[in-house]
Formats: sequence, C-alpha cells, structure tokens
Amino acid sequence: MTTSEPLNFDCPRCSEPVKERFYGPCAPCREELKAQLVGEAHEVQTKRYEPKMNVTPNQVATKE
Repeated sequence: MTTSEPLNFDCPRCSEPVKERFYGPCAPCREELKAQLVGEAHEVQTKRYEPKMNVTPNQVATKE
C-alpha cells in the first residue's frame, strides 16, 4: 500500500463511511469546520514600552 491509495474508514466526526487519502474528517465535515472556525485578521494593539523607574539616582548624577 502506498500513500496515494485512498483508505476506507469511518469519518471520526460524523461516523459516515468515507474513502480518503488521509485519515481525518470527511470533506463535508472539513468544510463545516472551516466555516465555524474562521477568524478575521485584526491589528494587535500593544502598549509603548516604558522602563521602570525603581532605581534612585546616584550622587554623581544629582550634583550641580
């Protein structure tokens, strides 16, 4: 058996007998899943990096 030969199995999602090249959901189930799980692309908003100010200035930096 080679990988190009179709396999006979039951669809793991709808339990219908199918003949597909790879094991997995049948074509109608794949289309239904694609329709249910489709998402829209959107731009991710990130905050501008602000360094923490938890260090006190040393004496040399504060001299006049």
